[in-house]
Amino acid sequence: MKLAVPDMLSNSYFPALAAVELGFFRDEGLDVALELMSPADKAYAAMRDGEVDFVGAEAHAALAVFPEWRGVKLACAQAQGMYWFLVMRADLGAKRGDIDVVRGRRIGAAPFVELCLRRLLIEAGIDPERDKVSIGPVPGSLGLKVNTGVTVAKALEDGVIDGFWANGMGAEIAVRRGIGTVVLDVRRGDGPKRCFDYTFPGFAATDRLIAAKPDVIAAAVRAIVATQAALKRNVTLATAVGRKLFPPQEAELIAGLVGRDLPYYDAAVSEHIVTVMNDFARDVGLLTGRPRYQDVVATAFAHVWHVA
Repeated sequence: MKLAVPDMLSNSYFPALAAVELGFFRDEGLDVALELMSPADKAYAAMRDGEVDFVGAEAHAALAVFPEWRGVKLACAQAQGMYWFLVMRADLGAKRGDIDVVRGRRIGAAPFVELCLRRLLIEAGIDPERDKVSIGPVPGSLGLKVNTGVTVAKALEDGVIDGFWANGMGAEIAVRRGIGTVVLDVRRGDGPKRCFDYTFPGFAATDRLIAAKPDVIAAAVRAIVATQAALKRNVTLATAVGRKLFPPQEAELIAGLVGRDLPYYDAAVSEHIVTVMNDFARDVGLLTGRPRYQDVVATAFAHVWHVA
């Protein structure tokens, strides 16, 4: 079986990566291989077309390929909350929470990731068009095998952009190199409160696979939950995974980033989360209707969310 993620050199989808590399899928009788497919809509399209079996990516991006949530379900969460950082050039002198610094600036962000920043800015009183905030992919970041976080950090260093909205690895690299300053970290309280539940790192499968092989989906969810629990018990396992998958610098950083994320490691997908996410999706034009909770979430596996 294949599991696609849109960024591998990252803490964003780490429970899925670790479930493969630490053998938790194997312990459940599943032979699962990782595939990097960026941006997220390409991963979801590959799942729709039967090229991969699971996607571990930003949950809301499924709507780009499965309109109105038809044909797909979220089986569990890899973690709670929106997980990207707004990082601006260090020489701009921005302070934490100084969101006005984006006015007139170029911000790098991946497709579908950028929708979250646009809506956050609007809720914070900044109109990207009126305030001349350019938000979009950086040159060279749209390849199928591109890891966006480290790519935008390099673009910031090269002066191609003034800031980026990307994952914790990109943020950490920019800060450590002295080229960037974290302005917003939504998971830890920055920005409008409602933005926390715009999206989350999900774990999805097609309705087709869920109907045909419910035992496989249950096993996969158990593997994610067991991985979350194992990392909570011993975060140094993240370094072992990083050394298998990442270049040396990122491998040595990953345990610190995962350790910071552990409080958000919860596989549940609540009705509240789905309501807020769907409201956001309607606001940005990804959704028109009002699907029910059970239209979005594979509720048959809810009993597995906290069984490790």
